[in-house]
Amino acid sequence: MEDFMKNLNKFSKTIGQLLLVILISFFSGLLGSLTVLQFNQMQGSREQNSAAVTQTASKNENSTTQAVDKVKDAVVSIITYSGNSQSSFVGSDDTDTDSNTEQVNSEGSGVIYKKDDNNAYLVTNTHVINGAKKLDIRLADGTKVPGEIVGSDTYSDIAVVKISSEKVSTVAEFGDSSQLSVGETAIAIGSPLGSEYANTVTQGIVSSLNRHVSLKSEDGQAISTNAIQTDTAINPGNSGGPLINIQGEVIGITSSKIASNGGTSVEGLGFAIPANDVKNIIKQLEKDGKVTRPALGIHMVNLTNLSTADLQKLKLPDNVTSGVAVRSVQKNMPANGHLQQYDVITKVDDTKISSTTELQNALYSHSIGDEITVTYYRNGKEEKTTIKLDKSTSDLNQ
Repeated sequence: MEDFMKNLNKFSKTIGQLLLVILISFFSGLLGSLTVLQFNQMQGSREQNSAAVTQTASKNENSTTQAVDKVKDAVVSIITYSGNSQSSFVGSDDTDTDSNTEQVNSEGSGVIYKKDDNNAYLVTNTHVINGAKKLDIRLADGTKVPGEIVGSDTYSDIAVVKISSEKVSTVAEFGDSSQLSVGETAIAIGSPLGSEYANTVTQGIVSSLNRHVSLKSEDGQAISTNAIQTDTAINPGNSGGPLINIQGEVIGITSSKIASNGGTSVEGLGFAIPANDVKNIIKQLEKDGKVTRPALGIHMVNLTNLSTADLQKLKLPDNVTSGVAVRSVQKNMPANGHLQQYDVITKVDDTKISSTTELQNALYSHSIGDEITVTYYRNGKEEKTTIKLDKSTSDLNQ
């Protein structure tokens, strides 16, 4: 009996040890399975996130490249020449000088927006083609064709050039610039620093809208626009090229002339002339070769540019320190009979006038046939007059 009990105790211990091993193995296996499962879930989540990031990046890249592909073949380089009449590279055989060759005056960009059976039309900046004796248009494939100026407008800095449509394969489409939103993608295509870098693409965003930019052209005329501001890189040579949206539509015409604003160059501050304004201008340029705007018929000077002696003659109140002084009035023009020499204009309608540029901007915001109210000082007294704008800039000095 005693031996039986000893054997029973040994058997119980063995069974207990066996059960303990089984339980430890079970829980170890369970813990290992849970760890592997959690690891697999984490790994799968990482792979999904990685795939999502890759997919998103790929989508953005495709959207940009698709937009560029849609318009890039319509973007051209414009090469202007000054000097003597055209001659071949070989020239005449009686001289070895270059006196008969043309000199490259400047280079810029443009974009083809229309074509028919014979001709294609491209838009660029006036300051790109201003003073050119001859134009060459370098197409996207490198082919050069001669260009003919259809018309230009200094005030808006927009010009239209005509070329043969024979080698033109792509025409750009204008978007609606009134529907732009700050922060949306903006892409510039052009030839920064010249045709050597033709078809260069830079990308940024629309930074702001309706930025009023005014400056002087090389011949002293006003350039003014309510521009699109962008941080897209715009350099000399980009002038006249398109600013496009992510749909590949032209939303503006870039202008390094505006971006430099009197020679002061800044980073991340570029401007483009809105597409809706461009469309209105090119219609008039195609039809008439010029843009017709109302004219007052006065010669004027900024009050701030007058000498102390001249200012004393005007007898202005002490609080009048800015405005536009009338130097003379042209006969048979709207201002005749309303304004006279030595009058000082301080307002047009409700717009304060402190410079000739501001007066021009206020005037050009009207159409021929409109009436304006001009506030001015004569012999020290403030007066007002209503003038009907029934003459255009083409009537000046006639």
